[in-house]
Amino acid sequence: MLLFFYVLFLLLVGHALADYPLQGDFLAQAKNRNTPLGEKYWKHALFSHAMIHGGFVLLFTQSIVLAIAEVIIHGITDYFKCENKISFNIDQWIHISCKVVWALLAILVI
Repeated sequence: MLLFFYVLFLLLVGHALADYPLQGDFLAQAKNRNTPLGEKYWKHALFSHAMIHGGFVLLFTQSIVLAIAEVIIHGITDYFKCENKISFNIDQWIHISCKVVWALLAILVI
């Protein structure tokens, strides 16, 4: 049980870093296709942002499968947030819920 909380804590730290200081204003604007910057760069910026998150998942779980799942789910979630299909709070709850699942899978299965 302690290992689960250890891995979860690391994943949440990675999430906090990747979604706030490592995202920055440029990436936040560029990943949203509905902004002037995003009109040109959203595909690359959204993918890069999701890859940063996937990198943290790989670093802390040592699982490429979980890292790829993170990239896909994070990218889709942020896309829907940028389209105003989900709120910021729902976006964050999805991200955090994924981290709980990744931590469980990392210690139980992988």
